[in-house]
Amino acid sequence: MESTFDKIYDVVSQIPKGKVATYGLVAKLAGNPRWARVVGYALHNNPDRSKIPCHRVVNREGKVAKAFVFGGENEQIRLLQNEGVAVIDGKVDLEKYLWNVGVIL
Repeated sequence: MESTFDKIYDVVSQIPKGKVATYGLVAKLAGNPRWARVVGYALHNNPDRSKIPCHRVVNREGKVAKAFVFGGENEQIRLLQNEGVAVIDGKVDLEKYLWNVGVIL
């Protein structure tokens, strides 16, 4: 049986380059809209950041994580900008960059 973290990692691994998802969206897609905080815990325990791009997950306001586990907020900003996502004052424009899930999952 797939664990909660595995479900979260599966969703995050599908976020395309140049897009972001919120903790809440990942939680909902993983099976429970109340798991937003659990998504944060899972991403802090990310076993393979090359396959699970946790830098593409932001909060509901589009803000990057102050304590991004792989080098702090500046590293998350750098990774997003390298993928073409504009980050202004630590925030991503969700209207422009939010992952349009459609029927992918």
